[in-house]
Amino acid sequence: MKNVPSFIKIIFKIVFHTIFWVCVYFFYTYFLGYGSSNIKYVNEFSLFLMPSTIIVCYLFIYYLIPNYLQKKKYAYFILYSIYTFIITTCFLILSILYGLVLLENKDSQSVIPLTKSMPFIILGVYMVVLFVKVIGLVVYNYLFQIKNEDLKNKFLKTQLQLKEQELKFLKMQIHPHFLFNSLNTIYGFAIAKADEAPKMILKLSNLLDYILYQVEKPKVLLIQEVNHLEDYISLEKMRFHDTLKVNFNKEKLNDSLQISPMLLIPFVENSFKHGVLIDGTLEVDICIKTANNRLFFEIENSSKLKKEKNIGIGLPNIRKRLEMFYPEKHQLEIIEKNDTFKVCLKIEF
Repeated sequence: MKNVPSFIKIIFKIVFHTIFWVCVYFFYTYFLGYGSSNIKYVNEFSLFLMPSTIIVCYLFIYYLIPNYLQKKKYAYFILYSIYTFIITTCFLILSILYGLVLLENKDSQSVIPLTKSMPFIILGVYMVVLFVKVIGLVVYNYLFQIKNEDLKNKFLKTQLQLKEQELKFLKMQIHPHFLFNSLNTIYGFAIAKADEAPKMILKLSNLLDYILYQVEKPKVLLIQEVNHLEDYISLEKMRFHDTLKVNFNKEKLNDSLQISPMLLIPFVENSFKHGVLIDGTLEVDICIKTANNRLFFEIENSSKLKKEKNIGIGLPNIRKRLEMFYPEKHQLEIIEKNDTFKVCLKIEF
């Protein structure tokens, strides 16, 4: 009904209400004239009951229920319902008496025109009122649920948009952070006029291509992410020369598995940036494997336990991204010892 024009809704409502009150009228004629042969008298008398019935029903549906019952003003609703009952009963009694007097026919036969006494007539009217109130409550509850669902959908949509903006911000954080480290490395080689500088620029070009064209995608193939890691490791090996020893083990990688881009690179960056040379060597062990739609990633580097920790943006960034992309489907464990720093990550797809 949301996309239906308003004038069609109005027409539909008028037709529905008209049909309903016609049905109520026929109910009165059946209820009041059952067993009576004076059909004309019963029909005319039923018309006298319709105005009071319609007024009290619409009073409950369009005023008392929405303004008091729906707003949980129960005391006012009960009080005004009692007032309405008393006033309506008085009008009904007057309508019944007026109808009996006005429609009285002195030449009528000895057949009783109405088969119900005044209390039963009033009871019949309030049966209709009660029925209308029940329908009204059902309709209001239904509309209230629809309104709640719409508000919930709008809230979820707003949350999704906020998460998308936050993810874009987190990715934008990674780009300059990564480029800053890589350009510093090339700058050092350029000053030293090292032969590896052109090769490093080529590796950096591959990394830039990945960042510019792949990182904006929500998911990339795990193989692409691994190739990205290998390019970055090659770049770092050129910078460290013989002082860096990296063991990169890849076991049973699922070719069709997809992952959020640049999800693993912050861990590798941290191992090179914060790792400590022990006996003149920085050792980094990386293991990545997949099994049963699960990704297992471990990285361990030589380190020294520090009292003051400089966390930077890497780990907080990756924690937020993991919570967004894999809520309740990931386990991140950081194990810090006197001479090693280890990260264990498991993701379920």
